[in-house]
Amino acid sequence: MNLQLGPYAVVAITKNGAELAGKLQNSLGNTDIYVKRKFLKESESNAAAFAFDGSASELIGRLFQSYKGLILLFSLGAAVRLIAPYLKDKKTDPAVVVVDEQGKYAISVASGHLGGANQLTERVAEILQAHSVITTASDRQKTIAVDLLGKEFGWTWESPENLTAVSAAVVNGERVVIIQESGERNWWPEKVELPANLKLVGDFSTALAAKPDAVIWITHRLISHQELAAFPVSIIYRPKVLVLGMGCNRGTSEQEIEAVIKETLAELKFSINSVKAICTIDIKKDEPGLWKIVHNHGWEFHYYTSEELNSVKLEAPSTTVFHYTGAYGVSEPAAKLYSGAASLAVVKKKSGNVTISVAVRANKVGSFFETCQKRGEIVEFK
Repeated sequence: MNLQLGPYAVVAITKNGAELAGKLQNSLGNTDIYVKRKFLKESESNAAAFAFDGSASELIGRLFQSYKGLILLFSLGAAVRLIAPYLKDKKTDPAVVVVDEQGKYAISVASGHLGGANQLTERVAEILQAHSVITTASDRQKTIAVDLLGKEFGWTWESPENLTAVSAAVVNGERVVIIQESGERNWWPEKVELPANLKLVGDFSTALAAKPDAVIWITHRLISHQELAAFPVSIIYRPKVLVLGMGCNRGTSEQEIEAVIKETLAELKFSINSVKAICTIDIKKDEPGLWKIVHNHGWEFHYYTSEELNSVKLEAPSTTVFHYTGAYGVSEPAAKLYSGAASLAVVKKKSGNVTISVAVRANKVGSFFETCQKRGEIVEFK
């Protein structure tokens, strides 16, 4: 049997389960179904279903390594016993959803947050008109899922040793301050009030005055040891807000470019984990050193024509750069074009064969954030 490697696999071992599997495949799309051979003809998507014989245990072992999510049309007990040998870590395990063979309940079993099982459960329940069963505390209480905050925007988090403690503080109703210094503001539904035990503020001093039990810090800035010491139970999120405008001589090595980037960010006290993109001129779009950098870090790579670059008002135009490229600047206007920033953290820094400019992307403040900012002026918790 060849696995097709769609994002989801549905496994059915009963006649009615095979019919439900077909419904799920038709609605979810790009989904593979695996059905006991004797019930294969019952599947609504017969041509796209795979038959299997014998125990489902071996099959589950193979599917566990190959799919983003598994939907098992088994009893809950049977499903738990089948997946138990293959569970490793919630960061890497696939989402597992169990549906009873009558299609009345969809249950999120494993990787509810990071793996997306909770969302998949809701989708399956919607398709089958079933009841969804989700037991993670943050979902039940309609509060922040700490391990998922900003995931849709590409945020990453640091201080994994504090994840459990901060998550517990959130769901147990302890006082949690969210310090947001940068990044997308719409991480919480605009028309939904933030839970009473959470307060959103914009700076360290306001957070300190609140005397919180835990802190969620959203920033591109490197946090000092003194600041971290003030909030021992804290987790740091890195929004992707830094844009690097880059210019370099032809053939400049990856190592030299990387060294300049790290040196410059260290001088600014900015985190490299908040870099979103490198931007340059189109004649550098095939520069090997730049390509290796963006590939290694998973950053975006954007380039502009000289006409586009010349449309930007520059603080430091250069006739020498114009002579070689047709643009009065590369790193500075490229950073401004992509980021939308009016001013730069670094206008233009020349180091060896590399020129770098650094911009911090501004994010429009929405009504939700404005409201929370006002609430943040009063630091007492309810």
